[in-house]
Amino acid sequence: MGSVKDLTIIKEPTADRTGIGRFVFSNRYSVFDWGEMPDHIEDKGAAICLVTAYFFEKLEAAGIKTHYRGIVENGKAKKLQNLEQPSNILEIDLVRVVKPEVKGKNYDYTPLKKQEANFLIPIEIIYRNSLPASSSVFKRLKSGQLQLEDIGLDEMPEPGQKLDPPILDVSTKLEMTDRYISWKEAQKICTLSKEELHKIKQLTLAVDDHISQEVEKIGLSNEDGKIELGFNEKREIMVVDALGTLDESRFTYNDMSVSKEIARKFYRNTEWSEEITSAKKQNRLSWKDLVKTPPPPLPEELSCAIANIYKAYTNEITGRKWFDTPSVQEILEEIENIK
Repeated sequence: MGSVKDLTIIKEPTADRTGIGRFVFSNRYSVFDWGEMPDHIEDKGAAICLVTAYFFEKLEAAGIKTHYRGIVENGKAKKLQNLEQPSNILEIDLVRVVKPEVKGKNYDYTPLKKQEANFLIPIEIIYRNSLPASSSVFKRLKSGQLQLEDIGLDEMPEPGQKLDPPILDVSTKLEMTDRYISWKEAQKICTLSKEELHKIKQLTLAVDDHISQEVEKIGLSNEDGKIELGFNEKREIMVVDALGTLDESRFTYNDMSVSKEIARKFYRNTEWSEEITSAKKQNRLSWKDLVKTPPPPLPEELSCAIANIYKAYTNEITGRKWFDTPSVQEILEEIENIK
C-alpha cells in the first residue's frame, strides 16, 4: 500500500458502502517522499499502531468520527485496553481511493467529481502551532509561493514563533510528491462545498487540540502535524489513516525533536538529500529517476536510539509499558551525544 504500511482488504468498499480493511504497520520508514529506506526501525510498526489506536479512541470518545474499528489480536479487533500484547495491525472502515489522472506534467482530478460519497479526500491538512526554523513556511514565504494573508498573519514570522491561533496548511495526498496548494484549489480538486471546507478546518483544529492536550501530559510540545480525512457512505467527514504519531506529528521536549525529524536531520547532510532537492526542481512527477545516489542507512547507534524514541513515546502517551525502553528524556539525551 505504501512505504511504511500495508493494507489487507477484508471487504471491498463500494460507492455506497464502506468496506473493512487492516493496516499492517511495518518497521519501514521514509523521508523526503522517497519511499522505503534501506534499513528498518525496530518495533516501529507496533509502536505507531498503538499510538494511532489511542488517539482514535480519544477522538471517538469526544464525538469525532473516525474509520477506526480496533487493534487486531488473535484475528479479532479489540479496544486498546483489552489488548494483551503489542500489535501492528489496525482494523478500519475502508473507503475508496479515487486517484487523479496524470495528463502531461499535471494531475487531473476530474474522476473525483463523479463521486458522491465513501472516498478518501485527497489532501493532507497540516496544523502548525509554531514555526521551527526548518519549517517549509519560511522558504515558501521567501519564494512568494505563500503569502502572509494565506496563513492569517500580518507580518513576517520569526523562527521558533508560537502561533495562536494555529496556522492551517494544505497539501495534495495522491500525487508523486506532496504539493502545497491553496485552500481554494483544495476545495476545487476535492469537490467540497463551502460548509464542508469550513468543517474540515474546524475538525483539524479540534484534533490538534486533543493531540496537544495529550502530549503535554508527558512534557511534550505539539509543534505541528497532519491529518487525513475521508467521506463515509453518508458523506460525513471522518478522520482516517494515522494520527498523533512520531511520523504524523512533530513534537519537541525542551526544544529537542521527538519525531521523524531526528532522521530527517541526519539525511539533510547527505549527498543523497542534495540530489533529491535538485531532482524535484527539475521534474516533480518523475524526480526519483534523476536521483543516482542511493540513500545511506542510518548509523546503527542512531537507528537504535530512534527505535527507542518510538517505543518510549508509545509507553508514555498510552500510560502502559508495552516496550522495555528508557524514558523519552533519557533517550533524547543519548541522541544529543551521538556524533
